[in-house]
Amino acid sequence: MAFVLAIGSSFSALAQDTRTDNHQITVDVPIVALLDLETTGSNKNFTATFTQRTPLEAGEKIDAPANNSTLWLNYSSIQTGSIPKRVDVSASALVPGVTIHLIAAESATGAGSLGGPTAGFNLTAAAQPLITGIGSAYTANGPNNGHQLTYSFLAEDENYGELRSGGTTISVTYTLADN
Repeated sequence: MAFVLAIGSSFSALAQDTRTDNHQITVDVPIVALLDLETTGSNKNFTATFTQRTPLEAGEKIDAPANNSTLWLNYSSIQTGSIPKRVDVSASALVPGVTIHLIAAESATGAGSLGGPTAGFNLTAAAQPLITGIGSAYTANGPNNGHQLTYSFLAEDENYGELRSGGTTISVTYTLADN
């Protein structure tokens, strides 16, 4: 009987809880790369119209459209490793005789490693970086959040001879890409 008690007590000692225990939790964070344009108006598409002065006098140059600052660039990003992301911008075509300049402001909303805008540039068909150094971050959603975009339009004297009357529609493409 002593033998049975000794064996039974040794098994119960192995099955007893200790003062500590542990388990594992796996936290899975997805890769995120989302971008959109928001507007303070009803439509993110707009028309920039050069105008004739009134009263029109022979020998005068047409007037450039007012700057357009109604668009906001929003993005959400979770980076894969240490390589930051950037926002590239390209135009589907150029408008003969017209220079379209784009500037992005700093983002005053959101959190994380928000990217910083470049000095701005004239749109071209080749992609150019507008925002660089984006890490894991979000700008917040909607107009008045993220990077405010400003477009300006010029018919510079050296390109004035290329101007043609009529409307030209171009698409401006924003891409959130890895550096």
